[in-house]
Amino acid sequence: MCGRFDQSQTARFYANIFGWTDAVFDSESAPTTNAAPGTYRPVLHVQDGQRRVDDVFWSYRAKWADGKVPICINARLEKLPNRYWARLLKNGRGIVPAEGWYEWTGEKGHKQPWHIHRKDRAPLFLVALANFGAFEENRAEAGFVLVTDDASGGMLDIHDRRPVVLDAEDAKLWLDPGLAPQQAVELLRHAALPSEAFEWHKVGTAVNRAGADGPQIALPLEEQE
Repeated sequence: MCGRFDQSQTARFYANIFGWTDAVFDSESAPTTNAAPGTYRPVLHVQDGQRRVDDVFWSYRAKWADGKVPICINARLEKLPNRYWARLLKNGRGIVPAEGWYEWTGEKGHKQPWHIHRKDRAPLFLVALANFGAFEENRAEAGFVLVTDDASGGMLDIHDRRPVVLDAEDAKLWLDPGLAPQQAVELLRHAALPSEAFEWHKVGTAVNRAGADGPQIALPLEEQE
């Protein structure tokens, strides 16, 4: 799963890196090294033919499922074709740019946090689904989830699931409204960056506290001591 991520550059920086210099911005979120569920974060998406960067609430539950299913912060890749995600898979594809994400290992009460990032330190383009259409009704009903997959092939020592990360060109294809839902799922299955593209280091437990922030949070543990 992914319960925190490092989005320590501005939304405009990420849009420029992505090649979206003409994007429409409705984002006031400040950069953070410790983005947590229940906060608004910038998400790249295409709506009505416009490239947009909007602040979206991290967590989602379909309005019709209120009281029936728990609030989600992640969506499993293998479940995307299910009825619950079908509408968002068709009309709510997004990309969350980031520097890395966090996972925890160890026993409860003694968990060790890790910062996971690309070996080349390039930005990550995390695959997301969101209820962008709710903006016109009530922003509180809008929300996004990060798509996760089995973390096989070298990352099981960190966690058994990880966010699906694409390179920039495949991320743009994922956002293309002309890409059919089943094609979008197949893209994720075949184009997700492999575990070999990533590395990780231990960080301090400050990241455990929602609201804690600052560049030191993402530093290797030995540099914090």
